[in-house]
Amino acid sequence: MTATYTFDVFTSLDGFGAASGDWTGYWGKQGPELLDHRLSLYAAEQRMVFGANTFRAFVGMLASSTADSDVRDPWVTRMTSLPATVVSSTLEEPLDWRDATVVSGDAVDVVARLKEESDVPLRSHGSLSMNRALMAAGPVDRVQVTVFPVITGRTGRDPIFQGAADFDLDLIESRTLDGRTRGVGLPSQPARLSVATSQPRDPRSPADERSRARASGCV
Repeated sequence: MTATYTFDVFTSLDGFGAASGDWTGYWGKQGPELLDHRLSLYAAEQRMVFGANTFRAFVGMLASSTADSDVRDPWVTRMTSLPATVVSSTLEEPLDWRDATVVSGDAVDVVARLKEESDVPLRSHGSLSMNRALMAAGPVDRVQVTVFPVITGRTGRDPIFQGAADFDLDLIESRTLDGRTRGVGLPSQPARLSVATSQPRDPRSPADERSRARASGCV
C-alpha cells in the first residue's frame, strides 16, 4: 500500500498564500484552537516534502526568529523535528534541518517513489508551484486548506492555485477554529482540520499533465 500525500496550505479568502504590508503571521487570526489543531496534524510520524524555495524560506525565518516568536509555534517546532525530503537541483547537504535529504530530479518522479517506499504518510506545507504540478500529475491524495477570513486584494502574494488545472474535489470535512478560521481538507484520510477532498481529477491527458509537472520543476 502506498503512502498518502497531503498538500497542506494556508490561504486568505481571496486565494493568496501570504500578504505584504501590515499583515502579520496567520493574518492576525491565530487562536488556541488553530494552534492546537495544527500541532495535532503534525503529532503523528510523517515525512515532509518541500520544494527548494519554500525550504529556504522556512530555514531563513527560523534562523532570524527568537525562541518566543510566532515563527516557532509548537506545530512548527514539531514540523522541523520530522524527516524531510527537499526536491532541488541547487541545494546541497548538509541542510539546516534535523533530518533532511536533498533529492534532485522531477518532483513527480521523486514523490511517486517516496509514496512507494515510505512507511509513513507524506505531507507538504506550502511549496506552491511544486504541489500544483503534483496535483496535475496525480500523486496528491489530499488537499488541506486553512482559510483565513481576510481579503488581501491589494497586498496579497503567492496565489495558491494560480495557473492550476481544473479539479473536481469532494469535501471530506470542514471546521471553524477559534470562531473565525475555516479548516478544510481534500481526499484520503479525513483530517480534523477543515478542507478535505478526494483524489483530484484533471480532465487533461496524462501526457499533458506530465509535461506541466516538469515545467514547474523545483530548483
